[in-house]
Amino acid sequence: MARKVKADPARQPFQYPLKRQFIEPDWTRLPGYKDVSRQDWESALWQRQHSAKNLKELKEVFGKYLSDDVAEELLKDQQEKATMSILVPPQMLNTMNEKDLRGDPVRRYMLPLISDRHKEWPNHPKASRDSLHESEMWAVEGLTHRYPTKVLAELIATCPQYCGHCTRMDLVGNSVPQVQKHKFTIQPKDRYEQILDYLKKTPSVRDVVVSGGDIANMPIAQLEAFVSALMDIPHIRDIRLASKGLQGLPQHFLQDEVLKGLDRLAKKAWERGVDLALHTHINHANQLTPLLAKAVKKLLEMGLRDVRNQGVLLRGVNTTPNDLLELCFALLDWGKIMPYYFYMCDMIPNSEHWRLAIWEAQALQHAIMGYMPGFATPRVICDVPYVGKRWIHQVSDYDRTKGISYWTKNYRTGIETDDPEALSRRYEYYDPVYTLPTQGQEFWRKQFSPAASV
Repeated sequence: MARKVKADPARQPFQYPLKRQFIEPDWTRLPGYKDVSRQDWESALWQRQHSAKNLKELKEVFGKYLSDDVAEELLKDQQEKATMSILVPPQMLNTMNEKDLRGDPVRRYMLPLISDRHKEWPNHPKASRDSLHESEMWAVEGLTHRYPTKVLAELIATCPQYCGHCTRMDLVGNSVPQVQKHKFTIQPKDRYEQILDYLKKTPSVRDVVVSGGDIANMPIAQLEAFVSALMDIPHIRDIRLASKGLQGLPQHFLQDEVLKGLDRLAKKAWERGVDLALHTHINHANQLTPLLAKAVKKLLEMGLRDVRNQGVLLRGVNTTPNDLLELCFALLDWGKIMPYYFYMCDMIPNSEHWRLAIWEAQALQHAIMGYMPGFATPRVICDVPYVGKRWIHQVSDYDRTKGISYWTKNYRTGIETDDPEALSRRYEYYDPVYTLPTQGQEFWRKQFSPAASV
């Protein structure tokens, strides 16, 4: 007689294996793509040329499925609240449920509607354009030196797609009615040389994140030259390439010239003893498709150390335990992508409807423990202004009534070299006001006008 399984999966809060199918959604179901061949669909050039940049182009894609009321709300949001312009490749549009665009999780963060925003508190009083103060910590233009041994190199200010919640909305993408974007002032070639020169003179740095924007928008020859030069610096031991385009435009990473360039970098990294990895940004299981997995397989076969996911916790997208675990298992099982971090949505303007309170994020971390291998269980992270990444349970103190959490740090950033209180000061982070009890909401109402604009 078979013994009864004590850990009966039917009695678990989350059930594994996944019930969803791992298939490429049929793009021909969408009116705008009904005649698109597989050859065109798998072409990076075709995908870029047909990325939706405005409401008219979205209507051409979705046809009758994009109702007038949703279209009107999308347009109103672009005019009044959005911090990023519209740019969504066909690959990503194809992961949306055209029959329920209003409720679709990918639509919620790529194409926000005015009704998605919180009516009273669309904008936290303490929100800011560069919420992590990265530009304040530029060692040279585009090189953020925040951590003792790690730097962020922002090489480019564009992406193949623009996410509504972009933490670098201050710099990345086109200007919108609410935000006149800042621009790099130094020519790319000169900026890259200045970045490399700084790193050569700074032996304490061993880890470089190569980002932007998105490295998928850099010509592969330029990217290869820069990353190869990083490997020539003896003390650089880790290089992480950052690209949401791996999901939004996997066709880019399947191009022959891109694969050849990355393959040469992977070989050089192995020869130099440098760990080369790629970090991507996937927020919902619906975005895991075979074409994405094919691109990841190519990267791993050429010898990249890992492909890791840095998602963002977004209310209405991935903030239930089931949604988060479904995403993590889809990443691991189908994409061969390591679940790595899930960040709290940063305190940029008009992001309140996405953001969670600290206690909500702590509950999510608790809920996902024990299901996945320890090495693949993602950490929920709060990126605290002037502090950096902190595990969600590292909070030093927490006023739940006012929604203010207090954090400490154990290193100085580049702007605190001579600050004697940098390591003893407490730094604040703020919950969305609408998550607070009545007393806490009244505290903020007395000090600030709730519906303040950017």
